[in-house]
Amino acid sequence: MTVGIGTLTGGKPDGIAHFRDVPFRDALPHPLYFRSAQMPDNATYPRHSHPWGEFVYSYSGMMEVSLNDAHYLAPPQYAVWLPPDVEHRGLNRHAAVHCSLYVAPALCAALPRETTALEVSPLLRAMLEHLREERDADHGSPAHLRFLEVVVDLVAAAPKVGTYLPWSTDPVLERVLAHLQKDPADNRSLAEHARLAGTAERTLIRRCLRDLGMPFAEWKQRLRVVKAMPMLEAGETVERISTALGYSNASSFIAMFKRMTGMTPDDYRASAR
Repeated sequence: MTVGIGTLTGGKPDGIAHFRDVPFRDALPHPLYFRSAQMPDNATYPRHSHPWGEFVYSYSGMMEVSLNDAHYLAPPQYAVWLPPDVEHRGLNRHAAVHCSLYVAPALCAALPRETTALEVSPLLRAMLEHLREERDADHGSPAHLRFLEVVVDLVAAAPKVGTYLPWSTDPVLERVLAHLQKDPADNRSLAEHARLAGTAERTLIRRCLRDLGMPFAEWKQRLRVVKAMPMLEAGETVERISTALGYSNASSFIAMFKRMTGMTPDDYRASAR
C-alpha cells in the first residue's frame, strides 16, 4: 500500500508518476499474509477497500494513507492500522520501502476498530525486519503463521497516536498549517500567525486543540520531524537541515528530533539505511 508528504490536506497528491495495483482484491491466500515492497518517488496505490484489515509500516521513507476524511502518516517510528472495509489510498512522495500485514476479519477482534497510527516498539520493528529478510518464506506454513500471530499481538498492544500529523479544514487554521507546510522554517508565534490571518490568538488555540488534538507548538515540531526525515535519508548534513527548518543551531534541532522520535538524526539516518 502509506505515512509521509504536493500537500498533506485532502489526499490529492501532485506529481504522482507511478501507479501500483493492490495485490489482492477478492480474497487473501492465507488468514494472515505479509508482503513488502520498494516504492519509487511519487508512487501511489489506487483508492480501494477490502474485507480484511491491513497494518502498514515503512522501513524507510515516509508513507501516507489517505481516507475520505482523514490523512495518516507513517514515518519509521509509527505504523498505520486500517480495519476491514475502510476505503483508503496509499502513497509516498519520496522513495520508500514498506510492508503490509493483511489480517482476516476473524482475527481482527483485538485490533483497533478505527483507523489509527500506532507506535512501533523495538521488538515489533525487529520482527518486521525479520519478515522482510525472509524472502523465501512459505506463507502458509504453520511456523510462519504462528510468527505472524505474535506480530498481530504486538500490533494490538501498540499505543495509538492518532494521525501523527493531523490536519484541519477550518478556513483560518488550514491557511496557517498550509503556510507552515510550505515554509517549515517560519518561526513566527501563533499570535503573529493569528494577526496575519485576521483572527485572535485564543481562537487559533481553541481550533488547534479541537481539530489537531494538540498545541500549535507540538504540531509544528511534528511537521519539522516529517520534513527532516527525507532530508536525512538523502544525506543532507544535520547543520543544513537545522537551518532549513528554522533552527539557529544544530544542537536545538537534534534535541527536538530526539525528543519527538526517541533517536538522534544520525541514529535515524543509520536505521533508514
